[in-house]
Amino acid sequence: MRVGVTLPQTEMSSDPIAIRDYVQAVEQLGYDHIKSLDHVLGANAVSRPGWQGPYDHTDLIHEPFVLFGYLAAITQGIELVTGVVILPQRQTVLVAKQVAEIDVLSGGRMRLGIGIGWNDVEFEALGENFNDRGRRSEEQLEVLRALWTQELVTYDGKWHKITDAGINPLPIQRPIPIWIGGGAEPVLRRIARIADGWFPQLQPDDNGRAVISRLRGYASEAGRDPGEIGIDGTIAVLGRSEEEWMQDALAWRDIGVTHLSVATRGSGLAFPDGHLDLIRRFMVAARAAGVV
Repeated sequence: MRVGVTLPQTEMSSDPIAIRDYVQAVEQLGYDHIKSLDHVLGANAVSRPGWQGPYDHTDLIHEPFVLFGYLAAITQGIELVTGVVILPQRQTVLVAKQVAEIDVLSGGRMRLGIGIGWNDVEFEALGENFNDRGRRSEEQLEVLRALWTQELVTYDGKWHKITDAGINPLPIQRPIPIWIGGGAEPVLRRIARIADGWFPQLQPDDNGRAVISRLRGYASEAGRDPGEIGIDGTIAVLGRSEEEWMQDALAWRDIGVTHLSVATRGSGLAFPDGHLDLIRRFMVAARAAGVV
């Protein structure tokens, strides 16, 4: 089980030195990956009575592809993971180019996590259709993989048309792994058919085990080996003891997840020092418990 860290996006600063110090410390502590969420813009909750979204325009969220270009230059071996980019609100060919570039600059350390999103405000502003985002994302994955593995691509789909053209440079990983976030039944079936991995929004309890079992069953129905689909569980450390952290970590391991991400977001701690203190403590506890 590979253990990484979810960037505390909404509590990170805009200071590039603070970001550098944080990510280099994460790598030096022995974590395997850094995961970043994605929101291009935030809605003004004041002008939207009843707003239920977890983020608004007051939340600082760095653009993940630009951020990863920076991180590629200041880290050595840690994997760079989007968890997740809202793919249907972005131009597919441009995403293919950007992600391939990160993979090249990082020496093959990119993992693309994608989701279909929940915020129609962003789709409106970016000029994309909110209502067909799930179906469209499947075609987007086909286009991405074609562009990452072929020098020249000809593709004529429902939403994409490419005529004898390709990106350059191609990525080091051909194709770059694509993981999907979400938990609705259509999403689980999509993951089982076409994804390399999954970001579950679950706890490692009986319900979590049942959902993961369904995913593995869908993979078998699709003619795939369920073991080929990675699973990246999350442990939120806020307000919990080290013993509780390790109970969850061991439970995730028993379920058979391949990756684990430690989340400190929402702690209200100073960045970077407060967040680094938590992940140092987690790594010490994980080594003592034999998790890593």
